[in-house]
Amino acid sequence: MNESDGLRFRRLNRPQIITDESQEPQYKGSSTYSGKVFRVTLLTLASLVLFPLLGVILFLESPIQPDAFSLNEPPLMSDCFEPNFKLRQAERLFEGQLVGPESIANIGDVLYTGTADGKIVKIEGKHIHVLTTLGQPPCGSREDEPTCGRPLGIRVGPNGTLFVADAYLGLFEVNPVTGEANTLVSTGQVVGGRRLAFVNDLDVTQDGRKVYFTDSSSRWQRRDFLHLIMEATADGRVLEYDTVTGEVSVLMDGLRFANGIQLCPDEESVLVAETTMARIRRVHVSGLNKGGMDTFVDNLPGFPDNIRRSSSGGYWVAMSAVRPNPGFSMLDFLSQKPWIKKLIFKLFSQEVMLKFVPRYSLVLELRENGSCKRSFHDPHGMVAAYVSEAHEHDGHLYLGSFRSPYLCKLDLSQV
Repeated sequence: MNESDGLRFRRLNRPQIITDESQEPQYKGSSTYSGKVFRVTLLTLASLVLFPLLGVILFLESPIQPDAFSLNEPPLMSDCFEPNFKLRQAERLFEGQLVGPESIANIGDVLYTGTADGKIVKIEGKHIHVLTTLGQPPCGSREDEPTCGRPLGIRVGPNGTLFVADAYLGLFEVNPVTGEANTLVSTGQVVGGRRLAFVNDLDVTQDGRKVYFTDSSSRWQRRDFLHLIMEATADGRVLEYDTVTGEVSVLMDGLRFANGIQLCPDEESVLVAETTMARIRRVHVSGLNKGGMDTFVDNLPGFPDNIRRSSSGGYWVAMSAVRPNPGFSMLDFLSQKPWIKKLIFKLFSQEVMLKFVPRYSLVLELRENGSCKRSFHDPHGMVAAYVSEAHEHDGHLYLGSFRSPYLCKLDLSQV
C-alpha cells in the first residue's frame, strides 16, 4: 500500500464525531414541520373569523344610509377657544338623584328640569319633588323611552306655566304647582306631510301667543340620536305652534339635526343649533324676512346643543362634543366617507360607539353678533360631562346634561 492509499484508508475509517452541528438537519426538519402546522392553524382560525366578517360586511344591511357632506377645518383651540379648566370649578348637585337633566328653567329660585326616566322635577333648595310624569311606566331603558317619554327642552311662559318639549310625546304646558299637564301638540300629528318624531327644544314669545320648536328628524327618534348624527339626515325642521288657534306650521325644513332653539330679542327670528353641521342658523319667523334663513355662526369648535340667553345680552351654547384642533375629530373625518359609516354601524351598536366619544366638555358664551366672548372647558369631563345646556340664574350657570346623573352649578363670579 503506498502512502496515498494509506491516507485515503484512514480518512474513510475516521470515527464520526457527533456534535450539535451534526444534529442540525434533524432539528431543522422538526422545526419546519411545526412551522407548517402553526401556519395552517393560524390561517384556519383567520378564515373562521374573516369569512363571517366578510359576510357581515357584504350582506348585512346597514341601519343608516349616510349622506356625504363637507365641514370646514375646525377652528384652532386658541384665543377665545383656548382650553382651560374653568368648568372644573363647578359644583355637582344631587349626584345620583337625577339622570340626564337635559334642560333647566327657573321660577324665582325654584328650578325645574326633565329627566331620563320621564319625570319633570321641581328643585327647591336641597329637595327634589316629582312634579309630573308625561308618559306611562315602565321607564329607564331604551325600549321604554317611546312610551315613558323623554322631557327635553323646558321654558317658563309669560303666565308662569312651564312649556315642555318631550322627544316622543310632543309639546305640553304644565302647571308648576299642581303638575297638571295639557297636551298642546302630539307627536302623532302630521305636519307638513310628516309626523313629528323627535321633538327637541322650544321657546315661547313674550305674549305667549307663539311657541317655536324643533323636530330634529322625521326618520330617527331620540334614542337613535347617534344614527341621526352619523347619517347626517337633512330632515330637521323648525315649527310654529299658535296657542290661540292651535295651528302648527313648518317654518324651515332641510336642517341636519335641528337641536336647541332660542328667540332673538326682537322675536322676528330664532337661533337654531344645526348640530351635525357645527353651526347655528338664524330662521326668520316674522317680519319682512319671514321664511328666510341665514347663518348666525359657522364652524364652531364643537357640535352645538341647547342655546340660552346670557345676562350680557349674548348667548350660552353648550357643546355636545368637541372638534379638537390640533387633534382628531372622528365626525369631521367621516363626513365625506359614508361607506365607512355604514361599515361601522354594521359592526358596532350605538352604545359601543358612544364609548369612543371624548368626554370633553365645552360651553361658549357668544356675543349678540355671534362672535366668541369666552369659553369654559373641562378637557376630560372630570366634573361636568356631556353638557347639554347652560342656564344662567342669579350669577350662576346651571349645567344640564343628556347623560350625567347630576346637575352642575358654576359661580360666574369665580371664573
